[in-house]
Amino acid sequence: MRSSQQDESTSHTLSAESDLTHTSAIEDRNAPGTRSRRKNSLTLEKAESTVTQLDSITESKMAMNNKPRNRMWIRTTAFLLFVGCVLLFFIPEERLNFKPNLPESDTGISSDSNTNVVLEPSKTNEIEDKENIKSVPAKSKVDTPNKDKVQNPSQSSSKHCTVPYPGRPLIQYALMLDAGSTGSRIHVYRFNYCKASPELEDEIFAHVEPGLSSYGDDPEAAANSLNELMSVALKNVPKELRHCTPIAVKATAGLRLLGLKKSERILEAVREHLETNYPFYIVEKEGVVIMDGKDEGVYAWITVNYLLDRIGSTKKIPTVAIFDLGGGSTQIVFEPESSEGFEVAPGEHKYELKFGGHSYVLYQHSYLHYGLMEARKAIKKFMIKLWSSVSSNMKDSVIPGVAASKLDITEDHVPHPCFPKNYTEQFSLSDILNSKHEDFATIVGTGAGHAQCRFIAEQVLNKTNECPLSPCAFNGIYQPSLQTTFQIHDIYAFSYFYDRVRPLGMPTEFSLRELRDLTDAVCAGNVDQFSHLPEAIKELNKNPHYCMDLTFIYGLLHHGYEIPLEREVKIAKKIKGIETGWCLGAAIAVLDQSVWCKSS
Repeated sequence: MRSSQQDESTSHTLSAESDLTHTSAIEDRNAPGTRSRRKNSLTLEKAESTVTQLDSITESKMAMNNKPRNRMWIRTTAFLLFVGCVLLFFIPEERLNFKPNLPESDTGISSDSNTNVVLEPSKTNEIEDKENIKSVPAKSKVDTPNKDKVQNPSQSSSKHCTVPYPGRPLIQYALMLDAGSTGSRIHVYRFNYCKASPELEDEIFAHVEPGLSSYGDDPEAAANSLNELMSVALKNVPKELRHCTPIAVKATAGLRLLGLKKSERILEAVREHLETNYPFYIVEKEGVVIMDGKDEGVYAWITVNYLLDRIGSTKKIPTVAIFDLGGGSTQIVFEPESSEGFEVAPGEHKYELKFGGHSYVLYQHSYLHYGLMEARKAIKKFMIKLWSSVSSNMKDSVIPGVAASKLDITEDHVPHPCFPKNYTEQFSLSDILNSKHEDFATIVGTGAGHAQCRFIAEQVLNKTNECPLSPCAFNGIYQPSLQTTFQIHDIYAFSYFYDRVRPLGMPTEFSLRELRDLTDAVCAGNVDQFSHLPEAIKELNKNPHYCMDLTFIYGLLHHGYEIPLEREVKIAKKIKGIETGWCLGAAIAVLDQSVWCKSS
């Protein structure tokens, strides 16, 4: 358009100049005297006109040449914007880090003002010892092995495959709440179904203290004590997968010891709280229960052997034995060798398991009251009863079951060889005397050493009890001999087995003779032996029960289970970065039942 106007203007200009030239010629002929000046002026005007025309033409050409360039810049800019949009669409939001991930709160539940929550990397994950269960406000602590995992939402995809096994989701989460005697713990498991069986990809672990059994008279407070753990689940399970994520709450020895009525009220409150306020699917069968002791041991056996790749493969290979020591109970599970016609005797201790296409015949038993905290009480009670009988000239009354009227505790102090010298402790006599009165005995440590302390620990194990079905381990309980039916395969011990010996510098594999030497040194007060381990000295100084605990652990393994001194035991807190214990085995068993989804 602009070029046409310029051409038209140029045409008018040339026409005007032609007329002017014609007029000038006529005038020049009429006036010869001015011809020369007019000629010069006309030449100058023509030159100026020519320059004007050239500028106009150049301008027009430049404008025409710039049009494709402008179009190219527009096309390039549009293409770059398109590529940017595609990248924003396909790259996961958490990879961009445009903004921090803020904790979600789908439930609107606020934490108890009396509860202190700390998110931090776990170091020893050791639970504080608690002897007396009381209904007190919770001071909770949440530990996680990897802080970043808690802060960043978990992915909904697998690094192992992109297409799931037919009929299964690609990613499956499972939540397992362990309501123990000294605290509650949550395990957030993330599995893939690249194959027919679930494969564990990662785990988030956290715990709070105290346990549910500390709220015997306040079920609602017990249920609310789990809020910190549930917030960990909300942060780590993607929102779109929560309704298909099963959750189970399984209580152990703590609630077993609390009594049927109180424990049932607590579990009902927990179930109602989870159903009402959280989006996860509560497992239908035994979703919120006090777990049977045999299941606790078998699930732990599944966990350890699964993590060690001893089960779940196409070929059946030898498995390992597991020893678990909790606060209220201890478990043993192993697969006895069936050589020379040996078979596990029928009974509750025999557990037949099918897993990964193979059958396993296991021996299992859970010893209630033989967890570490319960063993402490028993060892203290034994000395009080012994001292009381001596004071009353009734030496035969050492045996449990003495009438309360015959227990004449006249001495103010009861000496105890399992404590450091001059250590004192008040111990309640209410359960010994079957009395509601808060009578106390003062226990005074003598520092007598391991041998003297071991005498009491061995009495507590009740090795002399009647054995209805032979052979027996301790307390009259049938058990196939480890020496003859499990000679060469590995023994794994965890929980308090690990927590007590590992801080003192013990390796992950040691013989019972080495464990006895360690116990000798601790009970003799040889702290200098641990001078190269500042954490060990700190542990020994703050925990006066160390001699007693190690003595009981050694006595349980050697005197109780009859493991030879030269036999080695392996300890583990984690295997392949995953917590040992029964929770993983229980989660695998839950996933084996069904595909779980909560109706909206």
